[in-house]
Amino acid sequence: MSRRAPPPIDGLYSLKVDNISYNTTQADLRRMFDKYGEIGDIHIPRDKYTRQSKGFGFVRFYSRRDAEYAMDRTDGRWVEGREIRVAMARYERPIDERGAYTRRGR
Repeated sequence: MSRRAPPPIDGLYSLKVDNISYNTTQADLRRMFDKYGEIGDIHIPRDKYTRQSKGFGFVRFYSRRDAEYAMDRTDGRWVEGREIRVAMARYERPIDERGAYTRRGR
């Protein structure tokens, strides 16, 4: 099974969408968010062995204004019986007490 490198996200404004159904697809997220502005990328992380969704995804907009508008309109919305949480994504690696970056699992 080959893996493609993730697309460059520099210059995009990312929303993290938590608590999505494990059956939610990129097309589902596109339908939910494309009315708020031009989307540059959508990514749903998956377990590397089972390929099952991890229950969250990222929707990346070209415009910060569009991302913030989408967040305001969709955070707390009920989708497929689940209340989704939408927030601006943070791309920080966790740091332990010694100031070193941590690694999670294998």
